[in-house]
Amino acid sequence: MTDAQIITLGLQAMTIAAKLCAPILLTALLIGFGISLFQSVTQIQEATLSFVPKAIGVGVALLVSGNWMLHEMITFTTALYDQIPSLLGTG
Repeated sequence: MTDAQIITLGLQAMTIAAKLCAPILLTALLIGFGISLFQSVTQIQEATLSFVPKAIGVGVALLVSGNWMLHEMITFTTALYDQIPSLLGTG
């Protein structure tokens, strides 16, 4: 296993991790921004106000994008298992 192969595998792993967490993080970011904008306009200074909408939004994002996330992870894992012989130098 060469250092180029290790770097390639690390880059692929970080790319898939970024792709998989993006829907959840963006949903939480947008809901948090909307709630904080609402709080600044109405001058309601309650720190716990954004928790329930974020939790519901993240749950909906998981329901909507969960199938795609699982498919991406299975595809990545299958491709990684297929590369094992060539990475070990036996294939």
